[in-house]
Amino acid sequence: MKFKFALMLGCTGMLVAAPAMAQTASGEPASDDIIVLAQRVNATHVDDGGSAGVLGNKAAENLPFNVRSFDETLILNQQPRSLGEVLDNDPTVRTTYGYGNAAESFVIRGFELYGDDVGLNGLYGITPRQLIAPELFQSVQVLNGASAFLNGAAPGGSGLGGSVNLMLKRAGDQPLNRVTFGYTSDSHWSGSFDVARRSSDGRFGVRVNGNYQDGQLGIDGEDRRTRVLGVGLDYDGGPLRVSLDLAYQQVRVDNLRPKVTINSATMPRVPKADANYAQDYTYTKLRDLFGILNVEYDVSDEFMLYAKVGARDGSEEGIYGGQSVSNAMTGAGFLTALYVPRTDNNEAVDFGGRVKLGSAVTHEFNFGSSMSWQVNRNAYDFRYGSDFTGVANNFYDVQQIALPNSVLVGGDLDDPFPISRTSLWSIYASDTVGLWDDRIQITGGLRLQNIKVKSYLAFDGSLDTTYEDDAITPIIGIVVKPFEGLSLYANRIEALQQGSSAPVTAVNYPDVIPPYKTKQYEFGGKLKVGPVFLSLALYQIDKPNILSIDATPDNPDDTLVYYGLFGKQRNRGVEFTVNGELAPGLRLISGVAVNDAKQRRTNDPLTEGKDAKGVADWTANANLEWDTPMVEGLTLTGRVTHTGKQWVNAQNTLSIPDWTIFNLGARYVLAAGDVPVTLRLNVDNVANKRYWASAFDTFANSVLQGQPRTIKASISADF
Repeated sequence: MKFKFALMLGCTGMLVAAPAMAQTASGEPASDDIIVLAQRVNATHVDDGGSAGVLGNKAAENLPFNVRSFDETLILNQQPRSLGEVLDNDPTVRTTYGYGNAAESFVIRGFELYGDDVGLNGLYGITPRQLIAPELFQSVQVLNGASAFLNGAAPGGSGLGGSVNLMLKRAGDQPLNRVTFGYTSDSHWSGSFDVARRSSDGRFGVRVNGNYQDGQLGIDGEDRRTRVLGVGLDYDGGPLRVSLDLAYQQVRVDNLRPKVTINSATMPRVPKADANYAQDYTYTKLRDLFGILNVEYDVSDEFMLYAKVGARDGSEEGIYGGQSVSNAMTGAGFLTALYVPRTDNNEAVDFGGRVKLGSAVTHEFNFGSSMSWQVNRNAYDFRYGSDFTGVANNFYDVQQIALPNSVLVGGDLDDPFPISRTSLWSIYASDTVGLWDDRIQITGGLRLQNIKVKSYLAFDGSLDTTYEDDAITPIIGIVVKPFEGLSLYANRIEALQQGSSAPVTAVNYPDVIPPYKTKQYEFGGKLKVGPVFLSLALYQIDKPNILSIDATPDNPDDTLVYYGLFGKQRNRGVEFTVNGELAPGLRLISGVAVNDAKQRRTNDPLTEGKDAKGVADWTANANLEWDTPMVEGLTLTGRVTHTGKQWVNAQNTLSIPDWTIFNLGARYVLAAGDVPVTLRLNVDNVANKRYWASAFDTFANSVLQGQPRTIKASISADF
């Protein structure tokens, strides 16, 4: 079955090419220009630079940070099924999952970025959570490092080591009519369309795109269905620019292969690459409706005002499955299940202004305010059988069982009531001073941020606690350009997380821990040599951790503890990336990241000074594309991905080894009359390697198995 579609695709290509061959026979040859132009337009590349939050869209050489943008050509060519598969191209990012459910999150500089905290057109809380279909987006932008000043505090409290911002599709200068049909092994089919137009004067634009896919993927029995539809309207009337984006996403995943919790003294062996230890009753169902209105107005050539408003209505439900291993030799362990219905209603607003002044010494002032509101309604039903141990089963020979009995229910499963209400607001201001024709740029700024959270009891919905506090997060950055193409930079910036209340067991109950800051120091350089862009970054990030320590160390007989910010995690690293066209028709996306993540002041001799769990010591990617001169229209592709050793537990007694996988592919452009047609074939994990991909998990000692060999094929026509 895996190779049937490849054969069918080739036959389809010959049929599509028939009109072109007929024209040749009639003396009207198909234009080679169509093939060459289509091949160039569809070339995969990375834009260096992008959105830097309140600082606006900037070229990489003008930013004291590292920002990369993976554009829609990569999404079209690689046929990813989720945002994580797009970010797999970034050597500084690795993807993991939540426990038991279909929820991607991302590890950047050794810290987690939740799917909930991925930005959309610069706003938090509007992106669909858990799983994000990539077909709606024109650009996926990665900013390495803390960003509380640039983007505001992430509502979920993640993103300490980096952030991701998604830009929705816009109509370009040229009309677009594209249809694509695709196949992913073992029996997953997809169809999509993408249409764009601009008015004759270029002021009005509309882009509509949609995608439907359904079927079983490479993991045995795992099935996914995705439906997305997006509409982007924009108006560019000179000083006034307005855009409106509306989108819908629906995803269902059945029999998701879960992470595995390790409760044994040794690691279990990795099952075969396509093995599935999920129970048949497990599923995740997600539905999101979201949109953003953006307005910009140029008061003058030097002064711009802007405002954007976004909203999201989301619902989800699922029976999530857990798998644990108690004995790595025999595979003995336990199964658990958890039913969760949930809805989210989120709104976000950001408005401000940007002023550029001066000539010999320039100033770019940014000022504004942002606000977001989030209401989470959910309930839960722990289906563990008879107690919280779970139901006995064997990891190496998983038996399908009936849904276990309920042991604890919280909330109204039929109509969940609010569990939390979160509101964040901030005001910010910055100034970027440019000296010597902007060859030196110094940025300083402050953002005052307020966090307010109301939490409600899961059993009856009554108000439990109210948390409100604020903090100031500064930024200072410098860019120096000694000569054309070289940019040196440094920054000091912070991330911000909500604090918490001391528990009743602490002597400082009910004190509230204020919002706490993760501090980053970074310096590096960027070099542009023709079409090739190189970047080097060295950083240190210090994250405080909340611990309970002995309140009376002079009296070892009591159990009094004090709750506060006493722990620390220190991540130091180096990142090096190279992107661009090495030679005509030869393109590279590559890099390496080294991370030394240490636990400090843990108040536990078993973990003090040990490596942070789930953080690979080094990661590397190399993605190469070659437009072959021998066969016109043929492009060969390949990618190697390496991830170093990871510790599974904080004590550093369990680990997963490093792993390397290879992807290969090809695409071929031909002309069907005056219509360019592109055939694509990609094979991920060519060797079908079995491996533990990630050990990152905040709440448990668990591991995620890597994906098996996956064949992807598609045919696109642009007419």
